[in-house]
Amino acid sequence: MSKPLRIGVVGAGSIGIRGVLVHLAVGDFAEQLVPAAVCDPAAGRAQAAAERFGVPQAFESYEELLARGDVDAITLCSPIDLHYEQGLQAIAAGKHLHFNKTMTTTVAEADDLIARAEAAGVKVVSSPGQMLRPHLRRIRELLQEGALGRLAWAATGAGFGTYHEEEGVRHGEGPLYDSNPAWYWRKAGGGPLYDMTVYGLHALTGILGPAKRVTAMSGTLLEEREFRGEKFACDADDNSLMLLDFGGAVFAFVYGTAAGSIVASFGSPSFFGTKGSIAGETLNGEPFDFPGRELQAVHGINAVLPHYNERHPTEEFHVFEDLLQLAELVHEGKPTPSTPEHARHVIDIIESGYRSAETGERQDLRTTFQSIDN
Repeated sequence: MSKPLRIGVVGAGSIGIRGVLVHLAVGDFAEQLVPAAVCDPAAGRAQAAAERFGVPQAFESYEELLARGDVDAITLCSPIDLHYEQGLQAIAAGKHLHFNKTMTTTVAEADDLIARAEAAGVKVVSSPGQMLRPHLRRIRELLQEGALGRLAWAATGAGFGTYHEEEGVRHGEGPLYDSNPAWYWRKAGGGPLYDMTVYGLHALTGILGPAKRVTAMSGTLLEEREFRGEKFACDADDNSLMLLDFGGAVFAFVYGTAAGSIVASFGSPSFFGTKGSIAGETLNGEPFDFPGRELQAVHGINAVLPHYNERHPTEEFHVFEDLLQLAELVHEGKPTPSTPEHARHVIDIIESGYRSAETGERQDLRTTFQSIDN
């Protein structure tokens, strides 16, 4: 491998810290990735992050980072509704890109980013790379082998709950540990579909392939939330139910709700067929085998990602894994399942679901993607 990819971390809030900075600071993947710069507009936060995690440069201005930062690539750990414009700026500056979920909020934005990146020779990886997980690849194989007979339907989704309000990284002292999660509750990039259901949608479509159409109902259940004693207005849809049609009378129930869940894990869909069911890591109630099952049982679901190291922090390691996928794509041209085309299809499902809820009409999906194994 050539020299390591110098990473600029944009956003030193919760995901920037837990998903990127703590992992870069370990240094055990320094041949692939090194921290080069960190940027955050909140006063003092970027500098605090640079000092805490050993990052050489700190900026409060994203434009200044792109102009003066000694970086090869950008990871966008910023609010979702900023990703499109920030992605355009990075591409114009010739920087390779990792998008945290979700890449954009609309298919049109995703189309534009993909086209511009290709024209500029910029490599793009988009989280979440769910199909890097061996148990999900094994589920796809089991379905293809007929383990469930004729597949009838599937289910996936997530309940928002109070997860973001309660994250420990948001309740410390000083600029590095007080980031406000209120953007998760506001349009255009907030709500559980873009933030949490996106995992299950990547897994579901990674296993079954692209969906064809969607019907949905959606609305805002909680119009106010509280963080650190302050009330915040909420206008993002936080209670959404969707039906996906994959063709051949195969359907999926998908939800992004204010509370509650019906699947074992929001990143692992359940599947139902004429010969039984798959839920979590079980087939008809019995564990099925897959590479790394024992390691996963001991260290958790992140423990069987391609670059897992037992000495490495596991919190949000899937984010750092996708960054490592970008490094291999740039240095070796190695394909990855974490493609912007797959992310665009999931965005199509979410955007079309919202449109269906507004119009009361079924929406045909116009995007597709090519499955890639790693």
